[in-house]
Amino acid sequence: MSSKRFLITGGSQGIGAALVTQASTAGHTVVFTGRDQAAIDALARDTGAFGVRADVGVGADNQRTLDEAVERMGGVDVLVNNAGYAYRGEIGALDVDQMRAMFETNVFGLVDLTNRVVPLLKDQQAGDIVNIASTSGMKGAATATAYAASKWAVRGISQCWQAELRPHGIRVTCVCPSEVQTNFGGRRGRNNPNKLYAADIAATIFAALDLPQRVLWPEVAIFATNPWKED
Repeated sequence: MSSKRFLITGGSQGIGAALVTQASTAGHTVVFTGRDQAAIDALARDTGAFGVRADVGVGADNQRTLDEAVERMGGVDVLVNNAGYAYRGEIGALDVDQMRAMFETNVFGLVDLTNRVVPLLKDQQAGDIVNIASTSGMKGAATATAYAASKWAVRGISQCWQAELRPHGIRVTCVCPSEVQTNFGGRRGRNNPNKLYAADIAATIFAALDLPQRVLWPEVAIFATNPWKED
């Protein structure tokens, strides 16, 4: 893949940080967002990517992020909508306000930023959008009403964008990771070496991006081969 200009949300940790690292190592130009300034600074220092402290759920932050990307890179070739988090609760005791707040990031923020980026991609008649959903958006589970709903929404949104943007040479790929060993949801210490790592998800995304431009991989679910095995 020739050198591309990447805009990655939620890039300061987990899957996002793995993407920033792999993209920078491969010689691509990267602007990424995060909310933890210390983590942003550390990753920027390690990779040479440019970090923006921004909340994807805030429209003004999204415009500022895009402005930074255009100023520093001259545009965007690959948008990775990675920012997201999980709120879980059983029906009957669900905090709907917390569910709404999560949708601001996982769904509406993703749509808002993409809404701002797509005119640039249409002008180029080329580009890639990668939406990070989840296998939770493929199957229901106890306490997952809010989170699964947000990821089902991302999958449906991705399919709509595929229909709209393919005529403009823009590919939209929806990535659905299973459990990944990151600090997602504040869970640390998941050190089973047979479970997925953030770098595995990043590598899969690059495999999709490396396909010939005429090839669209619309959706991919990623599972560990044998996550129950204990070494």
